[in-house]
Amino acid sequence: MSDATSVVFVVDDDPSVRSSLEALIESAGWSVRACASAHEFLSCPEVGVPSCLVLDVGLPDLNGLELQKRVAAERADMPVIFITGYGDVPMTVRAMKAGAVEFLIKPFDDEVLLEAIRRALEQSHAELDRAAEMRVLQHCQASLTLREQQVMRLVASGLLNKQVGTALGISEITVKAHRGKVMRKMKAHSLAELVSMAGRLQLTAAEKG
Repeated sequence: MSDATSVVFVVDDDPSVRSSLEALIESAGWSVRACASAHEFLSCPEVGVPSCLVLDVGLPDLNGLELQKRVAAERADMPVIFITGYGDVPMTVRAMKAGAVEFLIKPFDDEVLLEAIRRALEQSHAELDRAAEMRVLQHCQASLTLREQQVMRLVASGLLNKQVGTALGISEITVKAHRGKVMRKMKAHSLAELVSMAGRLQLTAAEKG
């Protein structure tokens, strides 16, 4: 997946490494933004397109593993690929457990890095899609009245209309009316789809009154 709209960030304090990585990544068709430090990278605005971070472990201001934590917390759609002139098993394990796509020891084969970038950008694209879908779900949920939200929670938890009515102190006919509005507003085509939506929104049946 070579796409000029995707952005590959490179963070390495060695100017020659930054320059060579920039040339390699641009030759593969991606846009590159190179930074000399973690703080310079953190000052960059979010790009809103598939992106990944090629990150040196040993940085002068903030350790690469610490920066990985920041990225995971603040930019979940940006996978990390580590590069380093040295590395040991504990460091590699820690990085991979924290979600790194790859951990490469310099010098590495150019194609190995480019393949890691392709995988990272695919992950980023999928995460951006999931985030967009979640925003749509949340917008639909926000259009529900309080009663409709209560009905959605209880229906999604597996209760029948009659049981929902008993729980909320309303008639079964009223439950059916609310349920129909919920289905329309949530754009759900089936009960199974509504249950899936409720799961993604982490709705529970805790609130019943």
